[in-house]
Amino acid sequence: MWRARAAAVCVVCQSLANSSYGIKGKSPLQKLHLVSRSIHHPHYTRSKFQRPPLRTSVQQFSSLNRLPLRKTKLLSVKYGYLSHRNFWVARLASRLLKLRYLVLGSAVGGGYTAKKTYDQWKEMLPDLSDYKWIVPDFIWELDEHIDLEKLSKALPDAEDLAKLLPDFDKIGESLSSLKGFFSPGSQGETAFRATDQGYENDKQYKKGLLGELILLQQQIQQHEEEARRAAGQYNTGSSQQKRKVSDKEKIDQLQEELLHTQLKYQRILERLEKENKELRKLVLQKDDKGIHQRKLKKSLIDMYSEVLDILSDYDASYNTQDHLPRVVVVGDQSAGKTSVLEMIAQARIFPRGSGEMMTRSPVKVTLSEGPHHVALFKDSSREFDLTKEEDLAALRNEIEIRMRKSVKEGCTVSAETISLNVKGPGLQRMVLVDLPGVISTVTSGMAPDTKDTIFSISKAYMQNPNAIILCIQDGSVDAERSIVTDLVSQMDPHGKRTIFVLTKVDLAEKNVASPNRIQQIIEGKLFPMKALGYFAVVTGKGNNAESIESIKDYEEEFFQNSKLLKTCMLKAHQVTTRNLSLAVSDCFWKMVRESVEQQADAFKATRFNLETEWKNNYPQLRELDRNELFEKAKNEILDEVISLSQVTPKHWEEILQKTLWERVSTHVIENIYLPAAQTTNSGTFNTTVDIKLKQWTDKQLPNKAVEVAWETLQEEFSHFMTEKKGKEHDDIFDKLKQAVKEESIKRHKWNERAEDSLRVIQHNALEDRSISDKQQWDAAIHFMEDTLQSRLKDTESVIEDMVGPDWKKRWLYWVGRTKEQNIRNETKNELEKMIKCNEDHAAYLANDEVTTVRKNLEAKGVAVDPCLIKDTWHQVYRRHFLRTALSHCNLCRRGFYYYQRHFVDSELECNDVVLFWRIQRMLAITANTLRQQLTNTEVRRLEKNVKEVLEDFAEDSDKKVKLLTGKRVQLAEDLKKVREIQEKLEAFIEALHQEK
Repeated sequence: MWRARAAAVCVVCQSLANSSYGIKGKSPLQKLHLVSRSIHHPHYTRSKFQRPPLRTSVQQFSSLNRLPLRKTKLLSVKYGYLSHRNFWVARLASRLLKLRYLVLGSAVGGGYTAKKTYDQWKEMLPDLSDYKWIVPDFIWELDEHIDLEKLSKALPDAEDLAKLLPDFDKIGESLSSLKGFFSPGSQGETAFRATDQGYENDKQYKKGLLGELILLQQQIQQHEEEARRAAGQYNTGSSQQKRKVSDKEKIDQLQEELLHTQLKYQRILERLEKENKELRKLVLQKDDKGIHQRKLKKSLIDMYSEVLDILSDYDASYNTQDHLPRVVVVGDQSAGKTSVLEMIAQARIFPRGSGEMMTRSPVKVTLSEGPHHVALFKDSSREFDLTKEEDLAALRNEIEIRMRKSVKEGCTVSAETISLNVKGPGLQRMVLVDLPGVISTVTSGMAPDTKDTIFSISKAYMQNPNAIILCIQDGSVDAERSIVTDLVSQMDPHGKRTIFVLTKVDLAEKNVASPNRIQQIIEGKLFPMKALGYFAVVTGKGNNAESIESIKDYEEEFFQNSKLLKTCMLKAHQVTTRNLSLAVSDCFWKMVRESVEQQADAFKATRFNLETEWKNNYPQLRELDRNELFEKAKNEILDEVISLSQVTPKHWEEILQKTLWERVSTHVIENIYLPAAQTTNSGTFNTTVDIKLKQWTDKQLPNKAVEVAWETLQEEFSHFMTEKKGKEHDDIFDKLKQAVKEESIKRHKWNERAEDSLRVIQHNALEDRSISDKQQWDAAIHFMEDTLQSRLKDTESVIEDMVGPDWKKRWLYWVGRTKEQNIRNETKNELEKMIKCNEDHAAYLANDEVTTVRKNLEAKGVAVDPCLIKDTWHQVYRRHFLRTALSHCNLCRRGFYYYQRHFVDSELECNDVVLFWRIQRMLAITANTLRQQLTNTEVRRLEKNVKEVLEDFAEDSDKKVKLLTGKRVQLAEDLKKVREIQEKLEAFIEALHQEK
């Protein structure tokens, strides 16, 4: 119907035009509304000054690229001159026709536009099918339990509903304003013309915010076509320079209108994205609360980031390289890499400095959507609120600390990756890796290999054939000083995965003498490198305290007033970090979809090879990785510690008593028994013994006892830890058990008050001289005899080593004595003669006796030193004393009767037996006390220390790698990693297909 009426109008206007020939002035047709002229153009008189139509295709890059837009064609308007005639009937008819078109077009177009607006907004709403679980199941079954007909009857009647209808007076006012909106020269003229053109294409765009955005896209295309057409006609000849309105001024006007339209488009796009972000934030917050506390699935980008984290720790020793896509941010030092990344993440999260190197290790940043703007590290549960300045400062400080920790001593940069997750509403999902800036010269304070290390790190990331290279170039410096462009062109010579970013364009516009140089950079004509796309951004005024919002406002204001956009040197879709982030995100996901399945197949093949190798080498063993082996070893160690607490008290006391006597026996014989035995009567003997025992108890004995107890505990613990357990023993745990034993013993500290209490007990035990029965007397005799015999045997062995073998051994084994042994043998014989002459000789030789022995030996031709004589005397007298003490011990076997009578009327004195009884009883009491302390306190403390050591080792991955080694462990580790990577890749691919 619309087209039929349009045809009728064409006939009327044709007749009006034909009737105006020969009349001066403009035809009334030329005064028709633009829409009418666009409809009548097939019948309009052609002019020789008709402008040739210029069609251009401008592709706007925005988040609305996925909308089903159509490129609109500019209506070719014919220009010509007709004679003017005042024909009021034609003018009146044209006005009536225009009014009819306005009313009819408003009614029909408005209804159709409303329908299309509803359909398209319905398509843009998020898919809430995944949230059906929020509505309880009984809601869907309400129609079975509730009579809806009765409910409808209970609703209010039409009169009540009429009260709810809108105010038609206000609607009339709105229609009046709508009529003014479509008046000639208004803003609605272009929109109405687009609506009319949409009817011809059977396509109608919606009004409102989104419709206005779409119409602005059409206006941008139309303005660009008109600008190019006008620019083309400006150079056609001198005949066109005679126009009343200068074409150059018109070109400037069109370019100005184009710029304003583009900026308006950007502002509306920001508003639309902001509303979408708020809507998604509300949905995410509602989903985050969870009515039934349902556990939400991980987002797609989080699943992908986990795969990358596992791959970063995986040792690719089986030729399975990591070719999964990442966005690698490279650039010269201080070129603005970190600032660009912060603008994409919408937070100032990185440490910053002026001219110095701040990025000392790669930082992997995973951007994902979330209800709150937060950041957290992979190995930490703390969340940093990026809307709070104190959390931002703490985050920057933590990143700097981690960087410095990763740098080894003597180095400037590190290849160790720091993994950071940033979530927030409206963030583009992608994974970026910020690398240290490329330098040309190593300055003082840097390691000599810093430049080469940075190059090797950058190449390692860029040589991934699926990595997207975000090449950052500083626009404020000469392009010839760039180092990174040559490096990028080497790694990606065809530019199939490179995006070039020119930073600091505001400074470049001020400093560069020829703006065409910036245009050459953005068009890819200045550098030899090639790229998928070129972008120009502004990352602030250089003030570190600037916020992201202020930087965005400054960037928008700069490009709004920039000559680079006004003169069409830069396109609107090539500027701002927002357009850059959209482009990088699209490239990233395109690369992910193209390469992820190939990587999954590669790891599947690697898994098969590893499983085959395990079956061939370890067919009867389970595939236990390092953590599982550690848990198994931990259980074994704890079982062995428990076994330590099951040692019988008798065993503890026997070991303690035996070890303690071995430690103190020499002191008792040499420093107590021998000096006391030199006395002449029993009173002096007992007095000497009491004094010596008191001194010994106060200074040495308690400490020696504690040392013995601690060493005994260590020996028993080591025995249980190193004991072989037959076929079940696994030598792979030996290094771990040894390390746990050493560290536990090192941490264990004996109770400091144990010595004080033990000193009192020992002192009381040694003061007791009473032997109650014959059995105890015989036990003391036996203990004394065993001790003396053991000492005598040791002494004879020492003398034999001094004087050499006797005649039997020399004859049987054909061995002889050395010269020194002959001298000592002669000295021994002289000293034995002296003892035979005086069996009660004192323990020490007098000086005249030493001289006598030396002269006697010299008479035999043996030259001897006095020190050698005294040394030999000590061993000879010791043997003599021990033999005498043994014979006296045998006499005292029947001396218990005399002891009970205090040796009255008896020549036999057995005070030495009482001494050994006191020593023996002290040893028994000390062993019992130490055993109680061991079983009640020290074993439990040692068990606690072992648990703490195992917990510390469990958290120290480097320690576990050092203590659990071998081909079997490494093979199990690789198999576990490959399985985990393959499973996560398959889960990610499944989620990726579902999102499609």
